[in-house]
Amino acid sequence: MDTAEREEIAALLARAADADGRQAVSEQGRLALRSGRAEVSHLTSRDEGGALLGYAQIDAEWTAELVVDPARRGEGHGRALLRRTLGSGARRVWAHGGHPAARRLADEFGLVLTRELRQLRRTGPAPEAPTLPVGVTIRTFEPGRDEEAWLEVNAAAFAHHPEQGSWTLQDLREREQEGWFDPEGFFLAERDGVLVGFHWTKVEGGLGEVYVVGVAPTEQGSGLGKALTAVGLRHMAEDRGLPTVLLYVDADNPAALRVYERAGFAVHEVDLVFGVPE
Repeated sequence: MDTAEREEIAALLARAADADGRQAVSEQGRLALRSGRAEVSHLTSRDEGGALLGYAQIDAEWTAELVVDPARRGEGHGRALLRRTLGSGARRVWAHGGHPAARRLADEFGLVLTRELRQLRRTGPAPEAPTLPVGVTIRTFEPGRDEEAWLEVNAAAFAHHPEQGSWTLQDLREREQEGWFDPEGFFLAERDGVLVGFHWTKVEGGLGEVYVVGVAPTEQGSGLGKALTAVGLRHMAEDRGLPTVLLYVDADNPAALRVYERAGFAVHEVDLVFGVPE
């Protein structure tokens, strides 16, 4: 796609986000659209006059995200776009927000639920100051210095979760260029000068976010994850003045759900993935 078409699609995504109160395409997908990554496929739907009706993106894992212009919904364009998307090889499709219409469309195409990603939210005062494991210190991220060490710990912490654990330097650099990126909200835990955990916070649209918390396998079970979570929450509440914080966690991760529920988080909404039956 050329720059003009990417901008046209970005404008469609913005209109849909305004109408729906959520993004139809993930942050990773929006960055891929902007950068023109070769491993991502794009489909567009247009009317006879060439006006953009809908957009679908298929990533390298054959997972798709779709959106239809809010002004043209209810005319069958979503159904037609989903048919094209599956015909192009997509094996899974996101339904952000888990809207009933998306569930009905999935049923119509014989798709089955394969993943539930929960958005949790917490509103209230900052938690008490955390107690760090003995020998662990906290500092903030330094661009140009900490990228490689962070990528190594992130890969180890999320070895079971390829979506996060497979991040590359390009993925990290792209986010460092985003308007919301703030190294003062990116906390690193070290033991003897070696990175062993992190809490990367994000502030966007008046909300704080536990963007990602990770702990090296050698520190798991030490209480570092809980302490890092509290560090970030206190930063967002006290330094940024944000009483409401959100995060995402998979429904099949009961250990993480228990940690966050004890920290005062509750389910706000869900994102669903529907897949082609094996």
